Amino acid sequence: MKLLLDILQGAGLAGAAGLRPFLPTLLAGGLAEANAGVDFDHTKFAFLESPVFLVIIAVAAAVTIAYERRAGAARLETGPLGAALAGVAMGLGALMAAGSIADNFHTWWYGIPIGLACAALGTAAGRSLFGRVRQRLDADAREALPVYAEAGALLSAGASILFPPLAILVLGFLGWLVIGGRRRSQQKFAGLRILR
Repeated sequence: MKLLLDILQGAGLAGAAGLRPFLPTLLAGGLAEANAGVDFDHTKFAFLESPVFLVIIAVAAAVTIAYERRAGAARLETGPLGAALAGVAMGLGALMAAGSIADNFHTWWYGIPIGLACAALGTAAGRSLFGRVRQRLDADAREALPVYAEAGALLSAGASILFPPLAILVLGFLGWLVIGGRRRSQQKFAGLRILR
């Protein structure tokens, strides 16, 4: 049972990191430092709660948020920068998933593919949802979307740490967003084919 809870916790953290990578990582590292719900001490992932690592993550978060405010969220999510941010999200998600398992178990390697998959799901869900919503909003409302994304990622990470079974809801919601986005896209293209 403990293994299942650790896997769920890691999967929820990875999904949250897929939405937005830095604040969930800061939350997990801060709570791990306080041994509140998660602990990376005495594992190969102890660096996730080290002050130096957390400062680096905080600086990366600040730079990303500043760039996003200046250039816009759409530019941050597309092109080479978007791919790099998705790669960082997947890497951090994989590390947190494996670290969550390594807290209580010596065999943790399967946390890496679980974390990669869940972070990829979070990234796909975030791009799908915020890309669709951004098109419908005016400029002022569009500027608030990154705040909602960060808040959603932070709440998902906190819920997964403090009550790991909630990760099932987090991942289910992310999956629902991806499926819903694809269904809408298919309906849109089907409508365009009919118009021909």
